[in-house]
This record gives sequence, C-alpha cells and structure tokens, in this order.
Amino acid sequence: MGSVDELASFFERIADLDEIKGELRFKVLAYRRAAETIRSIGESVLGIDDVKKLRQFPGIGEGIAKKISEYNRTGLIARLEELKDEMPIELVALLKIPNLGPRRAKLLYDELGVRSVVDLQGAAEAHRIAGLKGLGPRVEQNILEGIRLMQAHAGRLLLPQAYQISGEILGGLREALPGLVAERAGSLRRMKETVGDIDVLATWHSPKQLMEIFCGLPIVERVIARGDTKSSILTREGIQVDMRVVEADQWGAALQYFTGSQPHNVRLREIAKKKGLKVNEYGVFLVKNGEKLAGADETSVYEAMGLGTPPPELRENRGELEAALEGTLPSLVGREDIAGDFHVHTQASDGYSSLEDMRETASALGYAWLGITDHAENLKVARGLTTSKILDQIEAIRALNRKAGPYLLAASELNIGNDGEVDYDEDVLAELDFTIASIHGGFRQEREQLTRRMVQAMENPHVRIIGHPTGRVIGQRPPYEVDMDAVLQRAAETGTALELNSFPDRLDLADEYLLRARQLGVKIALGSDAHRAEHLEYMFYGVATARRGWLEPEDVLNTMALEQLLEWLRRPKM
Repeated sequence: MGSVDELASFFERIADLDEIKGELRFKVLAYRRAAETIRSIGESVLGIDDVKKLRQFPGIGEGIAKKISEYNRTGLIARLEELKDEMPIELVALLKIPNLGPRRAKLLYDELGVRSVVDLQGAAEAHRIAGLKGLGPRVEQNILEGIRLMQAHAGRLLLPQAYQISGEILGGLREALPGLVAERAGSLRRMKETVGDIDVLATWHSPKQLMEIFCGLPIVERVIARGDTKSSILTREGIQVDMRVVEADQWGAALQYFTGSQPHNVRLREIAKKKGLKVNEYGVFLVKNGEKLAGADETSVYEAMGLGTPPPELRENRGELEAALEGTLPSLVGREDIAGDFHVHTQASDGYSSLEDMRETASALGYAWLGITDHAENLKVARGLTTSKILDQIEAIRALNRKAGPYLLAASELNIGNDGEVDYDEDVLAELDFTIASIHGGFRQEREQLTRRMVQAMENPHVRIIGHPTGRVIGQRPPYEVDMDAVLQRAAETGTALELNSFPDRLDLADEYLLRARQLGVKIALGSDAHRAEHLEYMFYGVATARRGWLEPEDVLNTMALEQLLEWLRRPKM
C-alpha cells in the first residue's frame, strides 16, 4: 500500500503538468483540490479500490475516485504517466519561479528546450528569451528576477513549518524530561516570516542525557553532529535543527544572546559599554572587576542595564532598545485579544468547508464573530458568487445568526478592477456588513496604475478593508510594484483599514509596513484567508506578524467586541 503523501503528490503533479500543457483551468483546480482533500482525509482513503466507497468521502467525485482506486490497485495513475511521456517532469520546478507561469514554461520548452531552472537561467542570461514572440527584454528581466527571488528563499522555511517542527521537538523533549527548561531561539523565536535552521536552547542538569534523547527523537532522520553542549540533527523533512545546552545560571543571558537579532545585540552591547558593563551569552558583568550582575533569567539581563525587556518579536534594532530605555515599549496585541477573523472563504466559492463548519470552529477558538468573505462574481476562477448567489448567502447567514454561536458577518472579497472598480451594484453592496477589496490580476502593471487602482478602491464608501495589499506570495511572487507610502497615506485619509493576511505564505502586510501604518493611525484587520475550517488557526501567525509591527490591541480591528465592530463598520468613511 502506498502513502497519503505520495497519492496527494501524484494529483499535484497531474495539476502542474496539465497547467503547463494548457488544460482548462477548472480541471487543474480539481486536481489541486483532490490533493488537499486526500491529505485532510488521511490514511482512510488508502487500500480501497471500490469507487462507490471512495465517493462517500466528502469532496471525492467519480473521476478522482477512479484515479484513487487505480493508485490503490497499481501504485500508479495512468494520467500522470501519460503526461510524463508528453513532457519532462523537471518542468514542474519552473512553476515555482515568480514571473514565469505555465504558458511561458511550455513556450520555453517548445522553443528553446528549457527543461530546468539551470536551463532557464542560462537562456535568460544569454538573452535568448527576449527574441521569442510575445516575450521580449522586459519579460526576460522579470524571469531573471524571479529566479533570484526563488534562490534567495531556497533552503528557508515558512514560519509555520519551522514552528510546528520545533514544537514537535520541544514536546518530545519535555515529555521525556518533565521539568526541562527549553525554548526556541534565533529568528524563529522572533517569529520572522521565514527561517533557516531551527535553533533550540535548553538547560538541564545532565546535558549528556538530554543530547541522547534529542538525537533519538522519532523526527530525527540523521545525526549531523553530537556533543556534550551542542548537537545538530536532520529531520525526516530534511530540516537542520541545532540544540545547545547551557548552565542554569546562564540561561537568561544565553536565551537573550541566541535570540538575537545581531543588530539588536550589537546595540545592546553599545548601551552596556556606556554603563561600564559587558554583556554576552554568559551574563552581564561589571567591566572594572568582572562581577556578574545577571544571567539566570532574561528579564534580569535587560534590567541590569536599566532597560525594560523588549518582546522577542521586536528585537530587530528598530528603536526597541531606545523605547526600553525610556519606558515606552508597546503593550503588544496577543492571541487572547482576538475576537474574530475578517477573511474566510467557504465552499460557496473556492473554500472547502461549510458555513456551519466555519462557525463551529470559530466557536471552538473563542471568537465572538466571523467575517464570511467568499469571492465576488468577477473572479470566476475562484467560483465567485453571482448577484443572486451572494444574496442567497446573506439570507443563509442571517438564518444561522438566529441560532446560538459566533455572529457571522455577511461580507465579500471584491476584485479591484483596472480602473479601481469593484463587483456588484450599490444595492447589493449596501446589503453586506462589510467588504474587502483585493487585486487579483494585472500584477505586472506599471506602479502608477497599480497604485491608482488601490487608491480608487479605497475611495469607494463600501470598501472597508484592502486585502493582502502588496500581493506577495513568499518565495513565489514578489510584491506588486505599488507605492505603499501613497496607499498608507490614502488609507489614513479615507479611514480604510488594511489587511494583515495571515495565510502562511502571505503574511501581508509585512512588519515594516505595519509599523508605518501604526504611525499614521491606519487600522489593521487580521484575516486568516481560511479556505478550510482548520485554516482559521493561521490567525496565530498573523498575530505574531502584528507584534513584529509593534501593533497594540487598539491598532487591530479584530480586538473589537461585536457591537463595537458593527458600530465601526456602519460609521461612514471619511
């Protein structure tokens, strides 16, 4: 019997190769949804060759069921084998390159024999792409920029993946050694959007015992190096994890030091030096006689230098140590402050969960309200709701709200057109509790046009939030060429909120823009962009990013109680 991961990956490869081949979009999406559905069902889908039984699983239609049955009988799917005969499987890697796309990948394969990223880079650097019909020098340059972007993120993990792997490791260590003091360190503790190697710090009375357990965890594929105070392992996913063990009286100093960032630590040493102190991973010491002042806990390390303790997410040398000196560190928003989620898709458009399932999960998360924002009619690739369907959904939401549970806000994710126009007429928009407006196409337009589209949308009285404002997909698509200073300024003037999209490969707005938004008084709306009920959990990473942007509860609309939020939504924009 095969595995769930292999089966799901077969459907993903079919989707990738079909996309390159130019198959109809709905067929490509069907295979991608099948892969997600298989992963959510798990091992129950394996070993069954009866198509009728397979169709009993939610989300499995007859065509997909036949292919699952085929896999369970033979270990193969004929459709995938046929596609692999038509074109090299290596072409799939080209789809990961920003600014390329499936049609161009196929054109480059047909015309230049490009089969890999190396082939593609060579062709671009030799200026062989610019001469192809429909491409040109600008496209060639965009492809080279896409390759550089992909290479810049190579070997880096998205924050949730690193957090989950480290959580599995910490959980295994704490289960084996009750009372163990251990913590994430490095950029992961600072909750950066991508992470290289995972760093774990611990203190324990028997470092040798701890290292034996660490190197023997089920997640370990290979031990890279083993020592008494530092060991490195490679996980089954090919991720390196480094663990250090320190003495208990050094714990706080080591945690501060190995959390970083380097610029933060350099500035901290400058402050210490002016006070006649020395700070390192062992503690805080008087320079004149070497007396140790602090080191056992992190707070004491900062206090020894007359500082408040900046939360780890702020430690990037962006003014946090000056605020710590002045006693003006922000009281950052926390997950416990979040009363609801602004951005959720259901099976009515391109989601997989029902209204009821989303509401039930929101209740389990302790939410008071939930914004249902299925796609609007102009985004047909995402099964955007026609006027009649959005009106039907509004009624369904109102009916559910008559039952106990989180209040569902009837909303929509509108599309920002080429002139800043949005979907639906005034009467329909007036029926909605709020709208998010997002750019879903024309990503390569000139900076002026993209900025004008977004600004025009903000001037629409029905648009309360701009969705994923820079449009980036981390490691896959760079931000739009949009003037974010102008967007932030106009958001402040019109009273339009900007979204912090919490989906793991977006985290958009990035922290530097959140900090600027806070300075301008622009409100931030956190949205998980959930397409499944379990995606609502992504709010955790949105909150972490909000904290990196210095946001306090009053900066974030999600901290509002229902009545307060409804009052804000009904208030006319500036």
